[in-house]
Amino acid sequence: MIEGFIKESLAQDVGRGDLYALVESSVSASARIIAKSDGVLSGAKYIDVLAKLEEFEITWNVKDSESFVKGDILATLSGTSHVLLKIERTLLNMLLHASSIATLTKKYVDIIEPYGVKLLDTRKTRPLLRVFEKYATRCGGAVNHRMGLDDSLMIKDTHLKTIKNLKEYIQKARKHIPFTSKIEVEAETFEIAKEAFLSGCDIVMCDNMTPDKIVEIVKYRDENFPHILLEASGNISLETIESYAKTKVDAISSGALIHQANWIDISMKMDSIY
Repeated sequence: MIEGFIKESLAQDVGRGDLYALVESSVSASARIIAKSDGVLSGAKYIDVLAKLEEFEITWNVKDSESFVKGDILATLSGTSHVLLKIERTLLNMLLHASSIATLTKKYVDIIEPYGVKLLDTRKTRPLLRVFEKYATRCGGAVNHRMGLDDSLMIKDTHLKTIKNLKEYIQKARKHIPFTSKIEVEAETFEIAKEAFLSGCDIVMCDNMTPDKIVEIVKYRDENFPHILLEASGNISLETIESYAKTKVDAISSGALIHQANWIDISMKMDSIY
């Protein structure tokens, strides 16, 4: 999967061929990947595949999930000038995209870590980039939520509109879905959450609720269904996530980890031609 993704990404940039290579002969060259802002690295796993495919050497000074500061040399490259110049933008785009997500994710993780709450990503990913972007959130310290509709059964508010009896539906679902698959119900009110608990789900998602309302649901869960997990979700930001972590839910999910990540600054500099 990674190899195919790398090949398609490179082909998009190279097109019918790098015009530079038509003009200059290829010579041995080296380069450095330099951090121009602080961040958390993600994407080295993918770049290693690119290096193997394009036959250049790369030595990492920082590994995926490790932090770096402005001025750090993240990696050194060696190969032919044609290859290094051809892969430059593809390499940087992957590294920038993934590291930017990991960097923002780490900020969220640092806030809630003292409370023992897990940070989850969501399915709000760019088309065809889900695996790549969810890898980046893991590098930042998050835990992946489901990868797709086949992972677990999530009964959202839109699904509930089609279900007459939630308890009967869940009992029927247990006979059809894999034994290891969990069932999660999205609840926007205390009443829906209570119905989800009574219906035998595995996880209740408190969606778009205030922290105060979630505290009530946590108390009800602890007293009546301590085996059921609680997740908080919905418009949770860096400014508000700590208040949700204090409610003692088991996990907090946020699409912002991916769709609100602003690109950090990383560049490639050619060292020498010899």
